[in-house]
Amino acid sequence: MSDVLRVGVAGLGTVGASVVRLLTKHGEKIALKSGQTAEIKAVSARNRARDRGVDLSGYAWYEDPVEMAEKADIDVFVELIGGDNGPAESSVRAALSRGLHVVTANKALLAKHGVSLAELAEANGVSLNYEAAVAGGIPIVKTLRESLASNEITRVYGILNGTCNYILTRMEAEGLSFEECLADAQRLGYAEADPSFDIEGDDTAHKLAILTSLAFGTKISDESIYIEGITSITTADIQAADELGYRIKLLGVAQRTDTGIEQRVHPTMVPKASAIARIDGVLNAVAVDGDFVGEIVLVGPGAGGDATASSVVADIVDIARADKTAVLGMPAAHLEDYTRARMRLHEGGYYMRLSVHDRPGAFAEIAKCMADEGISLESIVQRRATRAVNAPGSGGDSAPQPVILITYETTEVAVKKALEVITEKGVVSHPPQMIRIEKLK
Repeated sequence: MSDVLRVGVAGLGTVGASVVRLLTKHGEKIALKSGQTAEIKAVSARNRARDRGVDLSGYAWYEDPVEMAEKADIDVFVELIGGDNGPAESSVRAALSRGLHVVTANKALLAKHGVSLAELAEANGVSLNYEAAVAGGIPIVKTLRESLASNEITRVYGILNGTCNYILTRMEAEGLSFEECLADAQRLGYAEADPSFDIEGDDTAHKLAILTSLAFGTKISDESIYIEGITSITTADIQAADELGYRIKLLGVAQRTDTGIEQRVHPTMVPKASAIARIDGVLNAVAVDGDFVGEIVLVGPGAGGDATASSVVADIVDIARADKTAVLGMPAAHLEDYTRARMRLHEGGYYMRLSVHDRPGAFAEIAKCMADEGISLESIVQRRATRAVNAPGSGGDSAPQPVILITYETTEVAVKKALEVITEKGVVSHPPQMIRIEKLK
């Protein structure tokens, strides 16, 4: 084995520049801990003139990452380009085919092509490491692939998107609207100019798909995830959750059941006393339930150049140590086909917020719709709304009344059907809000 592990970095954005800085600053320490000196020999980016705050003059420069993967004098190809196809996919496939180890932070690429890339890496006897692709600086991939390899995992869940967690935290702490918090997140750089990938739940879903495969030994199936973002959450929901003893978090949840694997991303009411409820701001948290270890929770920064670079370089260190682990926890040929679980009772029940017309029989109609679907209500909370200002000839109707319903355990099909019927009957003035309540420790 050579004393030097030669590294090429494709993509010199915030994370790429931090990787260069980290390897430069802690190179000697890394060499002592890994037995090899990790040295950057080549880099690739579109704009050579851009100031990235690091000295790149001593590295071979490639405008095309695929060319770097095919020709550069390197042992490890680090992909920090992003995207589920295009240059990212082409360069990673070229590197693996050439027999180079690959480190990537690209969750979208792995969610779409993870199994085929794992097969390619195994066929060429090289590593494909991706700690930075899920939850930034939190070592959840290593935890699932190695530390918990002896456990049967029953559930993995967590806060996997810092942008959404920041918005929900600010809404609760300051009583601000979703729109106000989103604008502030964009101003601070926590949210992109087009934030839809984060706030609609897609980013969380990509990460969850990877965790599901690692946890349960199944092929990645990102298309089987139920996805719901946080755009419908209002200050009224935040306040109601607080009064009921909950906080609202966007969770990604994967759970093994008797009929298959359940994957879902959605806003969730979690008990204030639970560990996950105490995760605020841009932090991420991942919880894993194992049959022997019980529940463990890992918390840390889920994004940012330095935190993500820390995970990238940790993967490089594993390669320098010759620590080789199956890409998805077990050989790709032994991964099971993903089987989607059948609908079951949701143990934590549901929260529903209705804006009910203030007229005789409205509440009886709602109760009947719930009973028709076999839904039992744990509690009903009604708040009197301010009387509407009536236009001439309006007849003096009162403003719709906000009503909150909490159900006992029931199925999502039943809840959605009941709300659909309630809406069709014209009992409510606005589309009902529904949020799942999760039983967590």
